[in-house]
Amino acid sequence: MRKSKLFSDHLVTWFAYLFIGLFGLLCLYPLVLTLSVSLSSEHEIVMHGYSALPQKFTLNTYIYIFANSGMRILKSYGVTIFVTAAGTIGAMIITSMIAFALSIQSLKYRNIIAFLCNFTIVFSAGLIPWYVVCVNYYGLKNSILALILPSVFSVWNMFLMRTYFSSISPSLYEAAKIDGASYLLIYWRIAIPLSKTAVLTVGLMYALQYWNDWWNALIFINNKDLFPLQYYLYTILSNVNAISSGRVPSGAAAGIALPSETVKMAVTVITIGPIIFLYPFVQKYFVQGIMTGAVKE
Repeated sequence: MRKSKLFSDHLVTWFAYLFIGLFGLLCLYPLVLTLSVSLSSEHEIVMHGYSALPQKFTLNTYIYIFANSGMRILKSYGVTIFVTAAGTIGAMIITSMIAFALSIQSLKYRNIIAFLCNFTIVFSAGLIPWYVVCVNYYGLKNSILALILPSVFSVWNMFLMRTYFSSISPSLYEAAKIDGASYLLIYWRIAIPLSKTAVLTVGLMYALQYWNDWWNALIFINNKDLFPLQYYLYTILSNVNAISSGRVPSGAAAGIALPSETVKMAVTVITIGPIIFLYPFVQKYFVQGIMTGAVKE
């Protein structure tokens, strides 16, 4: 009986590994396909279609991109890196402070503040009032702040951090208060060091949000020097679609270099490359943070 039970346990484990492995390969396949096409000859792609292995391996696509748009890509990279770094730091400071405050049971009007934050998830004023306020009152048109401020606070991330802060024993805060520590000192010296998992998890979410953002640039930015990398990719794909569909007259399109399939895939690889290398280093903290508050004892 014990042997059969052990065998059944091993069978379930092998099946789980096999299923997860196959699912992982399915998730990895689009990335491999994108990289393969970017390293293939354009003629081979047109003749034979996409494949998981490069067809007639060549780096001409990347050479073409950096020869024609190298400076623009580097500028876009600089904008995206700055926005991601500054936005993530600012968002983490604001989010963690609000989350810490709402985790304190003795905070006055705590539930009302939480309700007001939660209310914004369900209801919003709409795109036009939001745009008018950002442009006419905050002056975010063609400003680097337009890529940072509209996304600097997420209610969902705040509630995630509040759940983690709430799991810290209140006796630690009380002991610190007896020793004369202020709430700001408790936040910085006790709450944040004990919440590294939540900080890294929410920080990764904000970093991915800022890195992948193109919507704010579409709404607020006309200056090409302020285009982030994702929006630069978006403009390339928009030009390709417009020319391919015939919406752009032939005379106007004559001066536009139509990006090929390999160019589009190469730009995609250039765009997502750095964030892919960053993710494995914080992935374990990301999983732990998502599980925070999932189990109640």
